[in-house]
Amino acid sequence: MSSSLIELDHISKSFDGDLILDDLCLSVKPNTFVTLLGPSGCGKTTTLRIIGGFERPDSGRVIFEGQDITSLPANKRRLNTVFQKYSLFPHMTIAENIAFGLTIRKMPRSYIEDKIKYALKLVNLQGFENRSIDSLSGGQQQRIAIARAIVNEPKLLLLDEPLGALDRKLREDMQYELIRLKNELGITFIYVTHDQEEAMTMSDTVVVMNQGYIQQMGSPEQIYNEPENAFVADFIGESNIVPGLMIRDELVEIFGAKFACVDRGFGSNKPVDVVIRPEDVELVRPEDGTLRGIVTHRIFKGDNYEMEVTTPDGFEWLVHSTKKYELDDRVGIRVDPYNIQIMNKPESEDEQAASLLKEEAEKLV
Repeated sequence: MSSSLIELDHISKSFDGDLILDDLCLSVKPNTFVTLLGPSGCGKTTTLRIIGGFERPDSGRVIFEGQDITSLPANKRRLNTVFQKYSLFPHMTIAENIAFGLTIRKMPRSYIEDKIKYALKLVNLQGFENRSIDSLSGGQQQRIAIARAIVNEPKLLLLDEPLGALDRKLREDMQYELIRLKNELGITFIYVTHDQEEAMTMSDTVVVMNQGYIQQMGSPEQIYNEPENAFVADFIGESNIVPGLMIRDELVEIFGAKFACVDRGFGSNKPVDVVIRPEDVELVRPEDGTLRGIVTHRIFKGDNYEMEVTTPDGFEWLVHSTKKYELDDRVGIRVDPYNIQIMNKPESEDEQAASLLKEEAEKLV
């Protein structure tokens, strides 16, 4: 029997002839915080709506606790959804809003009252039962939307960019509140956002999506430190992505200079892409650097200086450093071998076609 709470089995979905999800497979274990992360139009909200029962896939299955729920209506699924627009009822009190789902289910009055008090305590809004929705701040309304969801005791809570309308400080506060609720309640969270920092802060697992595909799935640390392709490296944080030549195991050439690294198995004299994070670029005296360059741009960011260092080949290296350098300073660039990430270059169309033909041939053997 599967250990997953929910599985998406080869899900595809199109709208007006545009393919939004293409043969997507995803497995989510119980009591985890999973974030679907990607740019607008990547398919993350469509994925969430298919899980919630608000959309039907063109093909594939949604499996919940081992049961196929693909055709099950949204109101019959043991999950709840919190949207960016909280959809609270302005003519109802806070207590009535929270109790809405329980009232529809005709639960006993005493049970409903206990659940309201419990939910308000969880979201730190005790004593707000009789207040109106209009009297609440955006963050408080968001908490009420979550309280309304959790009183129904869902095994899975879906959140579609619920913090998008909040200011930065309130967003950060609510991120920690969501982590606390997940840990206290033991509910599985699937969260949709395009905010990389939000995803990295809250998640056990980050699913990076683009153009209807899962580009990479793993812990925040894995996604950030070991991106599997240039899209992930560029989308998650800031990166220097440069062409390189893998001379042999643990040695890569970048713009004619040889850098020690720790990667193996890429072959000899093979073109690769190299990812180096801005905070991993160490600026030293020109004679001590593996590459040399000139500081051509500098911004003070509060906890560090963001600089661009242009090397003779014309590449502009993005550098984050706590040490201040002046414009036109000549510097050396050095990188610790463990901070160099090697990736295979994307296949050309010819290579992709050859690879597909090989796969098809192998199926016929």
